[in-house]
Amino acid sequence: MGIEGQDAEIEGAVLQIRKIGNSVGVILPKELLARLRLKEGDKLHIVEQTERGLKLSPYDPHHAKAMEIARKAFRDYADTFKALAK
Repeated sequence: MGIEGQDAEIEGAVLQIRKIGNSVGVILPKELLARLRLKEGDKLHIVEQTERGLKLSPYDPHHAKAMEIARKAFRDYADTFKALAK
């Protein structure tokens, strides 16, 4: 199923980095905010994707805690995971 109408405009949008106070930021179109059910003050979770840029998604504190636990396990048991991967 393809992207149609307004969704296609959001998908292909080019955002400009702008000065905001003493920082820089990106202004998200209101249509995108509405689709993601986000409002001013909400948080975004950022994941860097190898060679594909960034993935932004609404911040979920439960997911963030689970990822923190997973990262700790990967650090603590790095040797075990390497052995299992062979």
